[in-house]
Amino acid sequence: MALPLPESWHRYLGDEVDAPYMQALKAFLRHEKDQRKVIYPASEHWFRAFELTPLESVKVVILGQDPYHGPGQAHGLCFSVRPQVAIPPSLVNIYKELKSDDVDFEPVNHGFLESWARQGVLLLNSVLTVERGQAASHRGQGWERFTDRAIEVINEHCSHVVFLLWGSYAQKKAAFVDRTKHLVLHAPHPSPLAAHRGFFGCHHFSQTNAFLTQKGEAPIDWRLPARDQLPDA
Repeated sequence: MALPLPESWHRYLGDEVDAPYMQALKAFLRHEKDQRKVIYPASEHWFRAFELTPLESVKVVILGQDPYHGPGQAHGLCFSVRPQVAIPPSLVNIYKELKSDDVDFEPVNHGFLESWARQGVLLLNSVLTVERGQAASHRGQGWERFTDRAIEVINEHCSHVVFLLWGSYAQKKAAFVDRTKHLVLHAPHPSPLAAHRGFFGCHHFSQTNAFLTQKGEAPIDWRLPARDQLPDA
C-alpha cells in the first residue's frame, strides 16, 4: 500500500505504513480484492484528502465516518461525491445551512467539494475504504488508527485550525484537540435524521471564517463552481 502523501504529511505519517496494524490492514484489503469484492473509492483515491490538503495548508478539518458505498460516489473526500452523482441527503442539508449562513453561498447541482479541499479544508473520513453496498464494512481494520494519528499531527503541528465536528462520532474522535490552540465547533450530524436537532442554524461556516480572519488567515470561499466548470464534469 503506497502512501502518495505530500512531504509535509509523509514526514509524520510515512512510517505508519510499516506499523503492524497497517500491515494487517494491507492484508485485509488484499484478501478482499482476491475475493473479487469491489472496494470504494478506487485505490488511487484512498489518500486523496491528504493529497489535496497538505499539512501546512490545513485551516479547517471536517470529519466523516466511511466513504459512500454506492457506485461512482466516493472519491476520497468526506461528504463529497463525483459531479455526475446525485447529491447525498447530508450534503443537501450542508448546502441548506450554508445558504442560510452569512457566507454568500448559492447551492449548486453537484456535490463535488474539491475546491474546499484545495483551500485548506481537510475532508477526512475516519475509515478510508468500504465494500460496495456494505456500509461500515471496513471499520475496525486499522484505518481509524491511521486517521487518529493524522488528527494528532494537526493538533500538534498546526495552529489556529477550525475543527467542525458534526455528530457524536466525530466529536469523540477529536475529543483530545487542544482548544487553547484551535477552534472546535460541535453540532449534530447533518443527516436528515439529526440535522433539525441543531445542525440547522449552527452558523459553523461564518464562525469558521470569522476565526480565520481574526487569526490573520484568508477565509474559506465556500462557494462552489458550476458543474460545467469542473475538471472532470
